[in-house]
Amino acid sequence: MNKTALTLAAALTTAAGLSATTSMPAAAADMVKCYGISMAGKNDCAAGPGTTCAGTSTVDYQGNAWKLVPKGTCESTTLETADGRSVSGSLEPLERDLPTG
Repeated sequence: MNKTALTLAAALTTAAGLSATTSMPAAAADMVKCYGISMAGKNDCAAGPGTTCAGTSTVDYQGNAWKLVPKGTCESTTLETADGRSVSGSLEPLERDLPTG
């Protein structure tokens, strides 16, 4: 490849990277933390006491663990637990289904 082609390839790669970076915050702005809907080990970051970050929740539907979901869908998300209970998402941490010990 000649110098012009390499320069053009580098410029296109940089532009593509910048485009992806600038679109991510806009997508993240359309998401909210929804507590109490993740399965054990499937939460996004900061699950509360006893956990450190993504994938560290230890209880299904752990009340202080969250997943990112589209705005407007959290509180209308209702799931049925293995024991037949119905649980809903919350925009605030919950006191239910916390790990023991």
